[in-house]
Amino acid sequence: MQEIQRIDTKAAGFDFDQIVAAAKPVVLSGWVEHWPALQAARSGPVALAQYLRPLDNNKEMDTLLLAADTAGKVGYAGDDLQHYNFERRKYPVWAVMQQLIQQIQTPKPLHIALQSARLDSCLPAFSRHNPMPGLDPAIAGRIWIGNQTVVPAHLDHSDNLACVLIGRRTFTLFPPEQAANLYIGPLQSAPTGAPLSLVDILQPDFTRFPRYREALKHAQQATLEAGDVLFLPAMWWHHVQAITPMNILVNYWWGGSVASDAKGPSPYQAMLHALVALNDAPDHERRHWQALFDYFVFRQDAADFSHIPTETAAIQRHVNEQGRKEILRWLSAELQKNTATD
Repeated sequence: MQEIQRIDTKAAGFDFDQIVAAAKPVVLSGWVEHWPALQAARSGPVALAQYLRPLDNNKEMDTLLLAADTAGKVGYAGDDLQHYNFERRKYPVWAVMQQLIQQIQTPKPLHIALQSARLDSCLPAFSRHNPMPGLDPAIAGRIWIGNQTVVPAHLDHSDNLACVLIGRRTFTLFPPEQAANLYIGPLQSAPTGAPLSLVDILQPDFTRFPRYREALKHAQQATLEAGDVLFLPAMWWHHVQAITPMNILVNYWWGGSVASDAKGPSPYQAMLHALVALNDAPDHERRHWQALFDYFVFRQDAADFSHIPTETAAIQRHVNEQGRKEILRWLSAELQKNTATD
């Protein structure tokens, strides 16, 4: 499996904006060495907990609890893919960290994962003391705290900087075009919101999932240590394994539908609408719509609109703010009519 490229951010010529523009995964070394939280983490879990305690406002955040026999693998319970193998609870950051510290020496610990908690909701002063370089300070970070857990391959529609604060996490990445080879589970019942691959990449069943062999040819992997930052471009599938008894990751999404400043409809919503609209269309009609999507939406092949005078408003060239609002109003009215007739 290919190793994700690692870049020394202190080296001459490093350019963060070029990294983002290239839209390829990289591990950034030395990018957050200035963080006081990282310095505390290098003294161990107790020191980090003591650092975070005065920052915690005791707000309860979403937390998953998994029994020891799940091996911490977040997913489905049973073959019907409708029920999950965890319980959802709410706890403050401090309470979760205290429980994890108590369990470090436990042979078969309860698996705990406080997930995707906005820093401005639970640790409001964290970002002021530990700013993420290269990003607008207005971008809200999120914190993920747990022990040994595994989240199957999934994707997010935003660029992502993911920093390991303490512990180790192995990221296994697949390019967006490998979706068909990852055997994605039901869209309407995804355990963590984003659709998950049904392949257990730690113990793949090639008899059940033969196309996964092709996905493996394109996989990239890195194990992040404390202070490592992964740049994960939007739409890349990522499997995340937290390896150690105390793992904390801080991440920042921007520029997409899961970012803190996201607004308007997401492409994921557009995909679901297309699934409904084309649900019963015959194959030949689907191919016709694919051609139109390629031309108008993805602007492939002959997507040249120079035949339209530049002074003439044309949404196929570019949707301006006024056009966006008009289209959304029209779609909203049409969807309400469709729903009313069902």
